[in-house]
Amino acid sequence: MTTPNKTSPGADPKQLERTGTVWDIGSQAFWSLSSCKPGFGVDQLRDDNLESYWQSDGSQPYLVNIQFRRKTTVKTLCIYADYKSDESYTPSKISAKVGNNFHNLQEIRSHILHF
Repeated sequence: MTTPNKTSPGADPKQLERTGTVWDIGSQAFWSLSSCKPGFGVDQLRDDNLESYWQSDGSQPYLVNIQFRRKTTVKTLCIYADYKSDESYTPSKISAKVGNNFHNLQEIRSHILHF
């Protein structure tokens, strides 16, 4: 999602989208995963259904790659994690990296999740 103004942490992204505060630009990107179990891939990660999810099927680190066809400014990234539903698959750290290709990514933000 991209936003013209700063949004507060914990804001409902769907409500912000309905009011025109943010725009979902995920459909403009190519999404890939480091691994996934059959039926638990990109489609489930992006389907807006809180009952479905991505489930990795490999060794760490687990990666979600979002590649835009051209340079794109992203001001806000919304991630839903539900520790109570499945603590074993909930990430403890999320890192955002940017670059011109997969080989020159630089970390711009890192966040430790506390539940």
